[in-house]
Amino acid sequence: MNAPFESTTDSYGPTPLPAARTILVGVDGSDTAMRAAAFAFGMARRQGARLVVAFVASHSSLAVLTPAAASVYEHEATARLHAELREQARSAAEELDVPVTFVKTFGDPYTTLRDAADRCQADVVVVGASQQAGHRFAGSVATRLIRSGHWPVLVVP
Repeated sequence: MNAPFESTTDSYGPTPLPAARTILVGVDGSDTAMRAAAFAFGMARRQGARLVVAFVASHSSLAVLTPAAASVYEHEATARLHAELREQARSAAEELDVPVTFVKTFGDPYTTLRDAADRCQADVVVVGASQQAGHRFAGSVATRLIRSGHWPVLVVP
């Protein structure tokens, strides 16, 4: 098993063409993120693009208040989710013949996705719409990415 906060990168599917466009999609296991991933896979397949799937793990806001046992449980749950999402990305890459890079990182989702999009020179960023009520006031990851204005952002409901 990887160290708890070790970032990893795995590649699946065919080798991307040198001039292929790059699509970045953020996944966290939520329904909207999974719909965004499905949309991004279809988009990459139709456009002959490479797909970068970014799984951003972040601590819950209560992690600092919970005992060590809860922290271990949170890490194990994140590791299981990462393994499941990585396997789904591998399977879809092979089935749809789409070049996929699966990246696991830790941190703030907005900052991490923004930095990943810049690093991979994304032509478009695809994310799922937030389902949290507080984001109406504080701003969701999607809204913050759109406001940054670096790349086109598709928000999948």
